[in-house]
Amino acid sequence: MTSSPVSEQIHEAFFDKALSERYLAYALSTITSRSLPDIRDGLKPVQRRLLWAMRLLKLDPASAYKKCARVVGDVIGKYHPHGDQSVYDAMVRLAQSFALRYPLVDGQGNFGNIDGDNAAAMRYTEARLTAAAYDLMEGIDDGAVDFRLTYNSEEEEPEFFSGLFPNLLANGSSGIAVGMATSIPPHNVAELIDAITHMIDHPEASTEDLLQFVKGPDFPTGGQIVDSRASIKHSYKTGRGAFRVRARYQIEDIGRGGWILVIQEIPWQVPKSRLIEEIAALINDKKLPILSDIRDESDETIRIVLEPRSRTVDPQLLMDGLFHLTSLETRISLNMNVLNCQHTPCVLALHEVIKEWLGHQFTVLQRRAHYRLQRIDDRIELLEGYLIAYLNLDRIIEIIRNEDEVKPILITEFGLNDRQAEAILNMRLRALKRLEELEIKTERDSLKQEQAALEALLASDTLQRKRLKSDLALLHKRYGLKTKLGARHTLIMEETPAKAIPLDAMIEREAVTVVLSKRGWIRALKGHVDLKSAEALRFKEGDGADFSCHAYTTDRLLIAANNGRFYTLLADRLPGGRGFGEPIRLMLDIANDTQIMGLFPLEKNAKFLVISSDGRGFITNMSDISAETRKGKQIVKLRKDQHLAILRPIDSLHDHIALIGENRKLLVFPLADIPELSKGSGVQLQRYRDGGLSDATTFTFEQGLSWPMGGETGRIRTELNMVPWRVARGASGRLPPVGFPRDNKFAL
Repeated sequence: MTSSPVSEQIHEAFFDKALSERYLAYALSTITSRSLPDIRDGLKPVQRRLLWAMRLLKLDPASAYKKCARVVGDVIGKYHPHGDQSVYDAMVRLAQSFALRYPLVDGQGNFGNIDGDNAAAMRYTEARLTAAAYDLMEGIDDGAVDFRLTYNSEEEEPEFFSGLFPNLLANGSSGIAVGMATSIPPHNVAELIDAITHMIDHPEASTEDLLQFVKGPDFPTGGQIVDSRASIKHSYKTGRGAFRVRARYQIEDIGRGGWILVIQEIPWQVPKSRLIEEIAALINDKKLPILSDIRDESDETIRIVLEPRSRTVDPQLLMDGLFHLTSLETRISLNMNVLNCQHTPCVLALHEVIKEWLGHQFTVLQRRAHYRLQRIDDRIELLEGYLIAYLNLDRIIEIIRNEDEVKPILITEFGLNDRQAEAILNMRLRALKRLEELEIKTERDSLKQEQAALEALLASDTLQRKRLKSDLALLHKRYGLKTKLGARHTLIMEETPAKAIPLDAMIEREAVTVVLSKRGWIRALKGHVDLKSAEALRFKEGDGADFSCHAYTTDRLLIAANNGRFYTLLADRLPGGRGFGEPIRLMLDIANDTQIMGLFPLEKNAKFLVISSDGRGFITNMSDISAETRKGKQIVKLRKDQHLAILRPIDSLHDHIALIGENRKLLVFPLADIPELSKGSGVQLQRYRDGGLSDATTFTFEQGLSWPMGGETGRIRTELNMVPWRVARGASGRLPPVGFPRDNKFAL
């Protein structure tokens, strides 16, 4: 046999067309055969094949367990030709009570835990089906579903499961396909059945109507949904949204006024070990100082113990901080993107999901009724043949004994069909008694009654709705809210969003004195210290105090540099006062050639006067110049070769400003003439022909302008009449009063 030349096997095609065709095939395969669940049973193909293989292995809830390796082998050998680990992972998830609200696989052995640990290898673990899985597959042997050939055409598998268990919403689903994804959280079966029953009676019911019964998701790990009813309603009406889920906790009294917090339930899909690591990291990094310690005392139930720093800490404040900073509060998305009954992906609202599922269940009910009718017809046909045999028993025995071709004679003489004749010939001798004839008549009459009831059922929509409600009521008894299996796990209660803890609430408020040396070393002494009398305050040789201020550990410190940048430090992060402190340039990105202009505790609504060396300036609010990074914030935009010359807090009682230049010209004008900006270069406050600004201060005009006389006497002179120097903003000014300091400084 000769093969065709290679050139004949090559087909030319445009690259983009060939690529798009192949990618489309891959995308459709991923969407319909891997990632999205079927609305009819809520399962993906691998999950359905796992449960079907276990059913064929007769792993019902009352049977013995079998090795998971045996199940996985059957699945990948007969139905799902993929890797064994992916199949086993799917099986493990179906068995995890903390992952599924109603597990479909009953596992024996190590199937992982809520800490996030992996399951043992499949050769060690065993499994069987749960009652919920059998509820999901109910009716599959009654002709309710279609079967299709497996990948190698050697076996058959169901296209979907037919049971009344609403698995799609009960256990939820998640998956990422090509260009789309799905995320459906688990719900309470009892609530779902109530909503389904309501929709049977009211086919046009809206999502809002159904939310009277479906309160929201019901997670296997419990927790608390803290969204508003309006938010929950919007998510279900659109099929897209998210739910804020918090851990549940209680406060335990440990005596003597002390208390601890005990976390009893954590959000769904959050590994407990990761959660504990997050909280421990907050403690180690001192990001939550009001929390002292964390202990994991969990066994079969979760018990995470949190110890506050002191008994005076507000428990609600501590939990707000944890909700804000850790996975104790998380958002679980809702994206009800499913394959509908036509196997088409679509995002559906809650009422659309239930309506589509209900339509499928009515179809299942009708198919099961038709299948049962067919079986009844077949059985009645045989029973009619048996009765004919009993009425003519002697003649039939004679024919069997004397004739070579028995079947044709029986068919001709008694009007039997082939099935009836074959059944009569296969009868056992022990069945040839009068009692058996009575039992056949009783069975025939009973089947005819059932046949009539089924025909009436198929002919009446009302009876079908009544039958479906009756079957749902039986299911409701097993999964009712008062049963252990059906009790709601997740509390729904609206709460405000978690807020970041204020800094002053996290840190113990203690008085400190902050000292910044001339060489840029900073430290915080305990208490409000008078530096002039502080014998313990030591500096390195050649160094001394440059700036100091009284503050508290809860304060932020504002540091200004002559390049117009402002920086912020936390007072509680400063080194203690026993040593020389630490270089401030290690804490902040301040260049060595940049001069520090001031150090102040940050106060809300406090105002600063900032003026550059060329006499331009403005007023700014202290809260606007607070910086959050090491690089600080550029507040004053300086012209070339200029620097920040004045940084001065403004007394609320002051109403005028006085400026004096290096040319010894004094200028006074109202503070109201200066604009208030968050940043910028400001406006011209004073003009200079030579030099620049020397000093500036604010004062109350009626009380006059004061300045020190100099020397050791400490005398102060006050000029009450400042009218001669009061002119418009931006003027040059005039010579100061007689006796004004020769250094051109107002220093007071």
